[in-house]
Amino acid sequence: MRGDGRIFARPVMRNEKQEALINQYLVNVGDESKAAYRKIFDCLDGLGYSPKKDKSSLSFKHSLHNKQIAKAGIDESKKKGVAAFFSLRFSACRGYSKRFADIVDAYIEKYPTREAICAAGKCTFCRGEPISHVYAHSSSGGAAKTHCGAYAIEIPGLNECDLDEIYKLLKEEHQYLMDHEAR
Repeated sequence: MRGDGRIFARPVMRNEKQEALINQYLVNVGDESKAAYRKIFDCLDGLGYSPKKDKSSLSFKHSLHNKQIAKAGIDESKKKGVAAFFSLRFSACRGYSKRFADIVDAYIEKYPTREAICAAGKCTFCRGEPISHVYAHSSSGGAAKTHCGAYAIEIPGLNECDLDEIYKLLKEEHQYLMDHEAR
C-alpha cells in the first residue's frame, strides 16, 4: 500500500486505448468526483483490471479470471439528466462499514429476483463456498436474504471519503477472485 492509501500490485500500465476510454468516461463525471474516480481506476489498473467498453459503460475485468470487479457508466434520464455511476463487486468481503451494509441491504430489497441460488446448488458461475461470495442481509423481521455475489453493486454518491474503504474492498475481493477464480 502506498502512503496515499492506494493499493497497487504494479504501476499503472494502461495502453492508449484504455486511457482514452477512461478520459472519455471522466468527461461526464462532475469535477467534485473526478479525482476519486481517477484514483479508483488507477487502483484497479494497478491490480491488473483493464477497462473495456461494454455498451454505455466500462467494465473492469482481470485477464486471469475474466470476472467483473467494477463497472462505471453513465445514466441518462429525462428527470436527472446525465449522471455518472460506479458499481463495485465486494461480495467476498466482510466487516464493511454501515454505509456499505446499507447499500447491500437496499440492493437486496430492490432486486429480489437476484437471490443467491448457489447455496441450493443451482449455479456454477462462482467458485468457492457459496457463503463466502454472496451478499447477505437480515430484514427488520429477522429473515435472512442473499443477493448473487457475481453482481457489482452501485455505490451511490461516491466521493473521496469512500476511497479508503473502496481500496480495502477491492483488495479483499481481488484476493478472493485470484484464489478461487484465476486459471
